[in-house]
Amino acid sequence: MAHHARTDVLPIQSIVANASPGAWRDGLVAAHEQDALTVVLLDGGVRVLSTSARPEIGEPVAVHPVAEVLAVGGAWFSARALADPED
Repeated sequence: MAHHARTDVLPIQSIVANASPGAWRDGLVAAHEQDALTVVLLDGGVRVLSTSARPEIGEPVAVHPVAEVLAVGGAWFSARALADPED
């Protein structure tokens, strides 16, 4: 199991993310306002997330929608969906 820095990620979130590695979806940060982060996924989807992560606009990230985790570099952050996915 890979070790990542975790910020506000619950143990169950880590277990789910590690148990289902195929659910990770790559994307780029499109916008961030206060606690809302918008990620455009490489498959064309969009996710609006509530997270404490503060990546720069254009920065690559990975979203695990089942575990509600956002990976920014080597760090994982809790990331709850704020809007229903369009994809």
